[in-house]
Amino acid sequence: MNATPAPAPRPVRGGGVASGPALVPVGPPRGTAPAPAAPALVLIAHGSRDPRHAATVEALAELVRAERPRLETVTAYLDHCAPRIPQVVGRLDGAPAVAVPLLLGRAFHARSDIPAALREARADLPLADVLGPSPLLLDALDRRLAEAGLDLTDPAARARTGVVLAAAGSSDRAANAATRAVAAEWRRTRGWAAVEVAHASSTGPQLPEAVAALRRSGATRVAVAPYLLAPGLLPDRIATAAATAGADLTAAVLGPAPELATLLLHRYDAARTTARLRHAA
Repeated sequence: MNATPAPAPRPVRGGGVASGPALVPVGPPRGTAPAPAAPALVLIAHGSRDPRHAATVEALAELVRAERPRLETVTAYLDHCAPRIPQVVGRLDGAPAVAVPLLLGRAFHARSDIPAALREARADLPLADVLGPSPLLLDALDRRLAEAGLDLTDPAARARTGVVLAAAGSSDRAANAATRAVAAEWRRTRGWAAVEVAHASSTGPQLPEAVAALRRSGATRVAVAPYLLAPGLLPDRIATAAATAGADLTAAVLGPAPELATLLLHRYDAARTTARLRHAA
């Protein structure tokens, strides 16, 4: 058998030869620019004097960072907490970013306060939509009820359970109507016996009324699900009212649920795409 001929020697810089196969360069060609970093996600929350609020917002931001590690995610607040929106905008120093409101509905804060705060900070940032409505919010509500001890695996148990969707309530009728639509969708898609809306603010209906309505409808078990993002005065008021009204269990606020982190990224991606299309037009 004939032996395989050895590779021909290669000339090397400075004279002489080298044996062995030629080395193939690895990596992008010279002069190729690295892909630009994605715009930062600026998570804008309302803020509260209650320290549990900021702790919850930061925990949710950590979930977003864990889900998308290469995306810079920062928090900013409208009021009470630091850093405020102007501080965060200043730190960005003109770098691309997308503002994502940590709000469930399109009430006054979403329509007026956040856009005004961004204008005052001279921040020309794409503004994402609010979180609701979304099936992911219903998934997060289910999660909190399951954590509170409700068996969600049994359709018959769901069919016997009435749920109070306990929201903040608003002077904006459209915002309250949107919450009622969430309640109707939650009942339709998840098989609850009934879902009643109650408001923690002075705007009716109040939680005892909702619990009584569910009992009258034939629900053998009543659960209360706060439709709120973070602990504070209103969730505490809901828990007290639920106990007084005789609800069988009360879930925690939505808080740092994985579904919320995913939903925030969905809103970020949609706003980024819209901004890119407008820029290209």
